[in-house]
Amino acid sequence: MLVKTDVCIVGSGPGGALLAYLLAKRDISVVLLERHSDVSREFRGEFLNEEGEDILKKHGLFERVEKLGLLRMDQVEYWHGGRLLKRILPEIPVDHVGIHVPQNHLLTAILDEAKKLDCFQLMLNSRVTDLIQNETGRFTGVHVRKGGESIIVESPLIIGADGRFSTVRKKAGIRAVIKNHGYDLLWAKIPAPKGWQPSIKMALVNDSQVALFTQSGGAIQIGWNIEHGSFSHLRKQPFEPFIENLLQAFPELVNSAHENIRSWNDFIVLDVHSSYCETWTKDGIALMGDAAHTMTPTGAFGLNCAMKDADLLADLIRECILYEDTEFLGLKAAEPERKAEIERLQAIQVDKELSFASQFAAYV
Repeated sequence: MLVKTDVCIVGSGPGGALLAYLLAKRDISVVLLERHSDVSREFRGEFLNEEGEDILKKHGLFERVEKLGLLRMDQVEYWHGGRLLKRILPEIPVDHVGIHVPQNHLLTAILDEAKKLDCFQLMLNSRVTDLIQNETGRFTGVHVRKGGESIIVESPLIIGADGRFSTVRKKAGIRAVIKNHGYDLLWAKIPAPKGWQPSIKMALVNDSQVALFTQSGGAIQIGWNIEHGSFSHLRKQPFEPFIENLLQAFPELVNSAHENIRSWNDFIVLDVHSSYCETWTKDGIALMGDAAHTMTPTGAFGLNCAMKDADLLADLIRECILYEDTEFLGLKAAEPERKAEIERLQAIQVDKELSFASQFAAYV
């Protein structure tokens, strides 16, 4: 089977889905490939900052997401030994310190609008197995496996929006330089106790950062930094003393944590790293989001950066097509400014990680 399109996007996370919608709105035909069979899976990076919120409002999507469900955070709190040390409130006119948006709500809102457009085609359960090159070495399409069917999608521009382990990036031979940050992250989700206020709570537990993120739907997501590569050793230790450290920092969690976190198996381990690519564009390929610049969870920049990539790329791609820039050289020309912004945010992440303990210096 052969499918032809103006732009082929690999990966229907928030960045890829938003870019597909924005292109289709501009009457640019787009095929969006997603290897999963639906968009209801869970993600870890689900917090909007002001920039992400503004992008959704700019394109008339925020109200649609809000109808499906989101939650504004009232404050950031720093805790130690069960005691509130300090509180950070929103700065007027902003009415929150972050917004939790379940990504299935975000993706559903975007894709529901995209499906109304004739120029949009979503192909679920479709895994890219290889890229296609012409005689000059330019990438002109992808080989796709959809169930038991083999499909070729031909396109003059292929967007790799397929995450930190991007197949498009690897197949295009674009090298990613990985930077480890010295820690991994333990994730767990528990029901919020009765009366829990929407907030982001921080604590220093045995010299490690612990963050609690209130979620839409009445849950709390726990993010607990541990030394990089230490989980295999850690899980050989007794579990109860480990979890008691959390409860000493946040006594309100005692009942919920004891009922829902009973063993090491109730944690998910995330290998934390950031990445840098010397180029995000190459011979008909363009990378975006984590495929181009993996962010750590610190500061919750990842989701918002991916959506900003989409917002910028949609305009750039339209200009390339409008001015018959068939090589999409305009994408390469715009790359340095965006890369500088990403490098600035990655530097902020490192600074936040290194300075976290100083928030408690006067109290510990």
